[in-house]
Amino acid sequence: MFPNDWAPPPCGSCCTKKYAAIVEIPWRIFCKKGCSADGDTWEECLESCNEICYKDPVIKDYQWSSYIDRSPGDNNYSLKCFHACASGCGFKFGISPEEAGRVHPNRPLPPPPPSPIIADKPSSMIDAKPTADDDLPGTSA
Repeated sequence: MFPNDWAPPPCGSCCTKKYAAIVEIPWRIFCKKGCSADGDTWEECLESCNEICYKDPVIKDYQWSSYIDRSPGDNNYSLKCFHACASGCGFKFGISPEEAGRVHPNRPLPPPPPSPIIADKPSSMIDAKPTADDDLPGTSA
């Protein structure tokens, strides 16, 4: 038998049971991160989930800034990560799975993508008709 120090913590076992399928491995890992998150309260644990699952710009207030690549990336994956992590926090603090499933990340919405700049052609160019001077010469170089 294994010593108690080697046995998986009960919280981690709950994550393993909840995310048992092979395709659920990344969410099982994020659930276990919620179980082992620092913080003495449910709210602090959820804040850790926000930090784990969402990317923040390296240089704030600059849309073109690089991002720290520590989260799933896509917004849908980040949301799934957050819910898996919140499940781990729920297991850790004895919160019901229903309540843990209803929490939402405390994140501002990402800024909309910049609209493309379309250059307007001057109206004089649109109405201009070709003249004889616009023709190309008939010989090649």
